[in-house]
Amino acid sequence: MQKSHIASLAAVLLAIGSCAGAFAAAPLPPPQDQALARDMLKTLVEINTTHAHGSTEAAKAIQAWLITAGFPSSDVTFIAPDDHPTKGSVVVRYHGKHPGNAVLFLGHLDVVEAKPEDWSVDPFKLTEKDGWFYGRGSMDMKDGDAALAESLIRLKRERFTPERDIIVAFTADEEAGGDANGPAFLLKSHRDLIDAAMAVNLDGGGGDLKNGAPFYFEIGTSEKTYVTYTLETTSPGGHGSLPGPDNAIYRLGDGLGRLEAFKFPVMLTATTRASFDRLATVDPGPTSADMKAVAQSPPDLAAAERLSQNVRLNALLRTTCVATLISGGHAENALPQRAKATVQCRMMPGDTEANVRALLVRTLNDPAITVTLDADPIVSPESPPTDQIMSKVGTLVHSMWPGVPIIPTMATGFSDDRQTRNAGIPSYDINGIWMDVDENRAHGRDERVGVAAFDESIEFTYRLMKSMSRVK
Repeated sequence: MQKSHIASLAAVLLAIGSCAGAFAAAPLPPPQDQALARDMLKTLVEINTTHAHGSTEAAKAIQAWLITAGFPSSDVTFIAPDDHPTKGSVVVRYHGKHPGNAVLFLGHLDVVEAKPEDWSVDPFKLTEKDGWFYGRGSMDMKDGDAALAESLIRLKRERFTPERDIIVAFTADEEAGGDANGPAFLLKSHRDLIDAAMAVNLDGGGGDLKNGAPFYFEIGTSEKTYVTYTLETTSPGGHGSLPGPDNAIYRLGDGLGRLEAFKFPVMLTATTRASFDRLATVDPGPTSADMKAVAQSPPDLAAAERLSQNVRLNALLRTTCVATLISGGHAENALPQRAKATVQCRMMPGDTEANVRALLVRTLNDPAITVTLDADPIVSPESPPTDQIMSKVGTLVHSMWPGVPIIPTMATGFSDDRQTRNAGIPSYDINGIWMDVDENRAHGRDERVGVAAFDESIEFTYRLMKSMSRVK
């Protein structure tokens, strides 16, 4: 999905403004590892892994790299659903001193489509230009896949022995399509391959820049998940020259108007409460007092209402529902017999489909408008931003970027975390890429990642693996 600075509170606040101090250059990996990671990124970007092509070729390339580096073939498993052979994943297990309480690292191999005619460079060739690597997936998230694969090889070369098993899953179908999602398939049919005490997903979190310097570092501890409803109403219809009081389009429109005006109740989580509280201090400004007030228990609802005037902050304060598709009628000269709308809701962690539906029905306030659930949502509970995880990641981050604040965040979009969290595996978004909020081109034209940022992320990922391989 991401690289998940999608409407996290930290990303929102970057747009408000502040000054960043000067930072020394971060440590880089040894030259041979830097070169290897760049070669891996080039290979992965130049394998087309859009939904139509699948991820099998990329998964097999990673499998070959790891086996060549000395991993036993029994520990590097390529697997694909029988009915989707192009949607392959590869799972590697790096054995530690104790097999229990493994840590799982996630990286998806698929990318969204890219039309070459829309780009200034070939999207499926890695192009280095003006300090950037351009190419589809360079930011989302073949940079992370290269970092994971290279770090495994470096650890193997150094004969590092982790305290617990490290599992890395390079998976299929996180992006558009989703008919053979890798983590969902593995959890359902081969859970033993990826069962773990916790997961670290490189498809989110990371560093936010201000004025070109590190400002604060995000740990993604939660995300919203979506639930979609079809709203429908009917009327007798008839000749267009004889309009009457019962019109399906008007009836549905009236209900949607009530929905537009409705706001779900304010709902704070441990993550968003901590985010508001810390950013009010880290990034002082006109909203700081309201953020501090919202972070209290109970939250100051008047402050929440003022913050809600910003659409991104509003999305971080409550569940939202919005009409995204509409259709009605059957002929230009006939009264409509049917009108239909699609409403997609983004649920806060801890909210339920039953609660959302009840509030939706109450708000529409018309028994003639039926509300049908399109599909059961995948629940994505919050992974607690505990002192232990915050301290552990903070120590790691400060080993490369001393002094930057560490802030837990909730994404308004979603990633493969919803699969692992739904399966009971606490999951955290952590990656070593720093970028400006206005620079995120993931899914867009001329997607790119900074060359220096990529090199630093290789060293960060190596250190991240070592740190997370320790139980405490």
